[in-house]
Amino acid sequence: MNRFRITIALIIACATSYATAAPSILSIKNSITDSAIVYPESFETDTQKMLKNWYLQNYTVLETDFSKNAAKGESDEVYIDRLSRIPTTIELPYNQIVRSYIDMYAQRRRQLVENMLGMSLYYFPIFEQALERNGLPLELRYLPIIESAMNPDAVSRAGATGLWQIMIPTARGLGLEINTLVDERRDPIASTEAAAAYLKQLYDMYNDWSLAIAAYNCGPGNVNKAIRRAGGDKPDFWSIYYFLPKETRGYVPAFIAANYIMTYYKEHGISPALARRPIITDSVHVNKRVHFNQISDVLNIPVEEIRVLNPQYRKDIIPGDTRPYSLVLPSMQVYSYIMSQDSILAHDAATYKRRTTVEPSSSESGEYTTKLVIKRHKVRRGETFSSIAKKYGVTINEIKSWNGIKRRTKTLARGKVLKIHTYERVAVPKKEEPDIDSSSNTYTQSEQPDTLANHIVKNDTEPAVENCDTTAAETIAQVEKPEPQKTTKKETKTTKRNNKPKIHTVKRGDNLYKISKKYPGMTVEKIKRANNLKSIDLQIGQKLKIPAN
Repeated sequence: MNRFRITIALIIACATSYATAAPSILSIKNSITDSAIVYPESFETDTQKMLKNWYLQNYTVLETDFSKNAAKGESDEVYIDRLSRIPTTIELPYNQIVRSYIDMYAQRRRQLVENMLGMSLYYFPIFEQALERNGLPLELRYLPIIESAMNPDAVSRAGATGLWQIMIPTARGLGLEINTLVDERRDPIASTEAAAAYLKQLYDMYNDWSLAIAAYNCGPGNVNKAIRRAGGDKPDFWSIYYFLPKETRGYVPAFIAANYIMTYYKEHGISPALARRPIITDSVHVNKRVHFNQISDVLNIPVEEIRVLNPQYRKDIIPGDTRPYSLVLPSMQVYSYIMSQDSILAHDAATYKRRTTVEPSSSESGEYTTKLVIKRHKVRRGETFSSIAKKYGVTINEIKSWNGIKRRTKTLARGKVLKIHTYERVAVPKKEEPDIDSSSNTYTQSEQPDTLANHIVKNDTEPAVENCDTTAAETIAQVEKPEPQKTTKKETKTTKRNNKPKIHTVKRGDNLYKISKKYPGMTVEKIKRANNLKSIDLQIGQKLKIPAN
């Protein structure tokens, strides 16, 4: 009996011990470790290249010398305490994986943090407004830190693009426009609205922010697969951690670390980024096709500033001729744009014009050649030898040589006038072919057919006609006075019918060149004269008179 009681006691003790040792969700998220951490691509951002960003250079004050600030880590207790004091809706637990990301930001990537602090002065208000409109936690504004290091032009190895790193199928499903000229994934305002809508959908799906954030990174399919493999009644990110793709495992820890470092950067000796001057922007709708260089030249705004404020335009072209697009400028420049719109569109219009119809140069408009011209370029604020050379398609050394500037010179004074040697393409008009009156076989003196007699008259080295022998003279006479031929009544009727003008109805895709080729002996000029056309533009359904040959 005593032996039985001892056995029961041992079983109860073991069961109690197992129940105590069994891991809970709480203990997993606080004690979990990973020896194969994969950091997001944003950690690889080139900070030196980032420092050349026009906004960081002109609107912020950054401390780029970190040697005087000792990089230091903190105890686990300090990290836990600081994270617990951040006012957030989203849970920010601490463990050794989170610590590895905090240490990465606070020690090895300190300059990246300062650069992102500088960019946050401009982007965070945009993020916060969109999150607030959608009723989402404001701490989600830190997602672009781990996604793109706050770079709207960032492109991942998988092709995700923009501040929020959205893939093309997802972007189009969210209503963003993507083509050769425009990529709204790079547009801070449009992409933030799309990302907020997507995050809201994901949270409604899981009712858990850690799972919604993970799904934002790897997609709901991978998260659902991990949930099925992990089992359990109430899953969260930490309970499915080892069932997720390696790249996604670090996503939530990196998000927690981003919240930490952007809140406590001063405690780690990272200098705050200060606004050198506030940037207040406004937008205007553009309904004409316009190039950034046209805006830059007329309004005297550095083209780099226009690019920073409008990164969605991939080729520096706003295709406003297809639909209205938004142009963001410093607020005072918006009024200048509205007042100077005609001047902007007219500036270098031939260079940036988009042709809707064109005729082959060899058929009607003649050949082309180039001629050397010397232009004068006045150096504007922010311009460099490199940017000017790129604008005109020349080299830096050529610019220095043309202007007597020493090769070692690296800077340009604002207002300096430079001589730029460049080439322009000009048309060489093609000579008109003689018109032949087929009904009478007569020619004007300048339109004589190329006959043996014509060669003898034109060529000064050949003997005159009267010195030719009889055979040659007879040949010439035969050419000049062909024997009359009898014409039947049937041929006369056919000739009259052929001499009547035809009517051509313009169809889709027609142009004057195509139409002229449909009628033997016809040219574009003949059609233009017959219809008194001043241009080559045609309308579908238009009736054109095709003159008889």
